[in-house]
Amino acid sequence: MSGETVRLLAAVANGDRRYVNELISHVYDELRAIAANKMREENDCHTLQPTALVNEAFLRLIDQTQVDWKDKTHFFAVAANLMRRILIDHARKRKAEKRGGSAKKLILDEALMLDLSVDPSDLVAFDDLLNRLAELNERHARVVELRYFAGMGVDETAEALGVSPATVKNDWRVARAWLQVQLHPDLSK
Repeated sequence: MSGETVRLLAAVANGDRRYVNELISHVYDELRAIAANKMREENDCHTLQPTALVNEAFLRLIDQTQVDWKDKTHFFAVAANLMRRILIDHARKRKAEKRGGSAKKLILDEALMLDLSVDPSDLVAFDDLLNRLAELNERHARVVELRYFAGMGVDETAEALGVSPATVKNDWRVARAWLQVQLHPDLSK
């Protein structure tokens, strides 16, 4: 992200809406890529489309006031958090509409890729677990959020959190292990 984009973010955050369209042209493609990546992990009958997810996230991003946008990593970390919230809200709404459906276990593979194609309650359950992890260790939860929801690599995550890549790798390993135990307690015996 260029210094120009950071300048545009600051102007919009300070209430100058003249720069919204220009800002969109600077960040839209990357936001769309993040959203498309997240939507590929949703089930096929998901009613929220990547474009709608980007639009909703962007609207929430430009409504952020008093944010001192530092750089690309900071901006996309906030964007990933907002996309996560939007997907969770959408899943909660769908779950409420389906009351009584049979929720199935989340499947967590080595790369922490969730098979959320079964039921929207899976995403809600994962969000609940992530909130519980944050109560135990906020940084571990942020590592999962940035790696999973923002699709950031180890180095980008380290930069966003202000820690070393080795710390991110360790946090990632611990967080994955904790999530595995929570998701599949029968396998940890």
